[in-house]
Amino acid sequence: MNTRLKIAVLAMITLSFAFSGKVTAQMMKEKTVMVGGAPMYPSKNIIENAVNSKDHKTLVAAVKAAGLVETLQGAGPFTVLAPTDAAFAKLPKGTVETLVKPENKATLTKILTYHVLAGKYSAKEIWATVKAGNGKSMMKTVEGEELTFWTKGKNLYVRDSKGNDAKITIADVNQSNGVIHVIDTVLMP
Repeated sequence: MNTRLKIAVLAMITLSFAFSGKVTAQMMKEKTVMVGGAPMYPSKNIIENAVNSKDHKTLVAAVKAAGLVETLQGAGPFTVLAPTDAAFAKLPKGTVETLVKPENKATLTKILTYHVLAGKYSAKEIWATVKAGNGKSMMKTVEGEELTFWTKGKNLYVRDSKGNDAKITIADVNQSNGVIHVIDTVLMP
């Protein structure tokens, strides 16, 4: 290689490290929460973060099957109650496989949008509504039905219309377009 070419290649490598260093430094300044072994960055949207969680592969696949990726990448804000893969595994055998079939898209969409609130609600804000409601708070989902939030000790729970309870296991995972609260049970409208 001639000298000019070596200098040009070295300059490009240096610039690429400098650029990636700035991005890394910027992301390191953000207050992240670890979910599924991956940091969740407040500067990224719900989908950009969720795809990195090893505990939410089923949820991500379901969101894709329902055609909700673009919506959850939108401006929002949204509060997403995100069931883990272990939560989906609690469902009767074959349920997930059946729901992600194209002919069941409407049902899958109904279930997934039942896990979304319009607006950004921190755990502290939800807790305050429970306290103001004398132990429970009803909140309307994007799907249209309500969820009931309640507390026990230091834990925040949500109850679906079928009477199933989900514990919020990781709260306040901030996103650029809302917030995620990780839950341990799939909610059913």
